[in-house]
Amino acid sequence: MTAETGRAAESTDDVEQAVQRFLAARTRTTWEPDRDLFTGGGLSSLFAMELVVHLEQTFGVVIAGTDLRLDNFRTVHAMTALVRRLRAGGGGD
Repeated sequence: MTAETGRAAESTDDVEQAVQRFLAARTRTTWEPDRDLFTGGGLSSLFAMELVVHLEQTFGVVIAGTDLRLDNFRTVHAMTALVRRLRAGGGGD
């Protein structure tokens, strides 16, 4: 099995858990998958750029163009959906 095949086989739960682990490590906070990370004293837009880099490096995707909207990074669910869509070849450009 190639690395690419292994990546494609990752489930939504695997992606979600990886995103949650990254967030917990960086923020020392546990985030519910549907909690908005940027409202109510959450994270900054600068941290959103860290999320972009992390998702690209971890999941082998390229996030560009219309995919760079903050809404794609507001929740763990949104980031998981973005990664799954990009892996399926559904970029937002």
